Amino acid sequence: MECGLFQGLRELRERNWRAFPVPATSIDAVLLSHAHLDHSGYAPRLVREGFAGPIYCSRGTAELLRIMLPDAAHLQEEEAEFRNRKRATRHQPALPLFTTADAAAALAQVTPVAFGEPLTPGRGIDATFHPSGHILGASIVDVALAGRRLVYSGDLGRYDVPVMKDPVPIAAADTLLIESTYGNREHPDDDGTDVIVRAVERAARRRGMLLMPAFAIGRTQDVLYLLRELEEAGRIPRVPVYLDTPMGVAATAAYEKHRDEHDAAARHVVARGGRPFMPATFQVTRSVDESKALNDVDGPAIIIAGSGMAAGGRILHHLRRRLADERTTVLFVGYQAVGTRGRLLRDGAREIRIFGEMVPVRAAIMVTDALSAHADRAEILRWLRGFRRPPRMTYAVHGEPPAAAALRDAIVKELGWRADVAADGARVEV
Repeated sequence: MECGLFQGLRELRERNWRAFPVPATSIDAVLLSHAHLDHSGYAPRLVREGFAGPIYCSRGTAELLRIMLPDAAHLQEEEAEFRNRKRATRHQPALPLFTTADAAAALAQVTPVAFGEPLTPGRGIDATFHPSGHILGASIVDVALAGRRLVYSGDLGRYDVPVMKDPVPIAAADTLLIESTYGNREHPDDDGTDVIVRAVERAARRRGMLLMPAFAIGRTQDVLYLLRELEEAGRIPRVPVYLDTPMGVAATAAYEKHRDEHDAAARHVVARGGRPFMPATFQVTRSVDESKALNDVDGPAIIIAGSGMAAGGRILHHLRRRLADERTTVLFVGYQAVGTRGRLLRDGAREIRIFGEMVPVRAAIMVTDALSAHADRAEILRWLRGFRRPPRMTYAVHGEPPAAAALRDAIVKELGWRADVAADGARVEV
């Protein structure tokens, strides 16, 4: 279950190169909760090592994997080529973790399954995917074996937020694996729209550009949805909106296609003839030349581009071009990890290095933390209260140690359940 990449700190990333804990040829099937690379990105490597079975996932996840895995492989190949060209490697030659051919092979083994449709990934094993509300296709994975039931929450989505349906409640489990990304904190009470309104109004008033670094899958679609909603409500002026991320363009098309996962409000937009992710004046830029042409666009206008933490991607070109202009507004709509350009800008940096040059920061930097796609502590506990009986054992997973420990303590104190933090490398009985 799951087949993700280690990301973040170097010591974690280096684990991607270690031998898999069991022979890849001994694995019958893989069950993926969703398409984010920390859950799916190791699949091409596993196939390269000899795994030949099906990779089961929801239909929405399969759609996004066709976008994400080739892109991830291309980046791996580019990084290896760069290191070899610059001789910046301890290995001769530097190799990609997996290639575009490996990604294609993994995609050939992807087997989409409808939500609620039982499947048999191995002898005596039954499994079902249920919507978790995190991103398109994101699933809670429910597995039954020898009279015992293992439930894995995947990444839980939030309640009462735009676009995605709420996480589906689960009635029972013997062993529960619960994500704990935000297990020690709660999201702001606001919905983020007030900050978006102020950012758009500033860009319009100063006739400048609003730059919005955003993750291509999930956050980009949320932003497009909210911009359209705010326009239609008369809360922001209708200015040109440019979506400058090929992956974001493809992901938005996938979101539009899978309307069965939308909440009632998003479906209502379609029912009255609208398009949920299309502001009034909307244009996509696919090619590099189209992206470069935005350098000559005068404001007011909005550019949405990746990456969400300004760690790479097309947003860097726009930031280098416009950060020194005091008419520019930059709005961060997601978490900014320590050490990223996004975090430096959020923390008030007056200049920042982009493509080897120091760029002065005269733009206004704005932030909202209200658009997270992860359930917070209160929302996780709300989902857990949907169980009709406590699991025999609950393990907090997929969170930094303080967050996982805090969620464990909350489960024990507030629900009275047996719970612990899953230990790295530990083996447990279901």
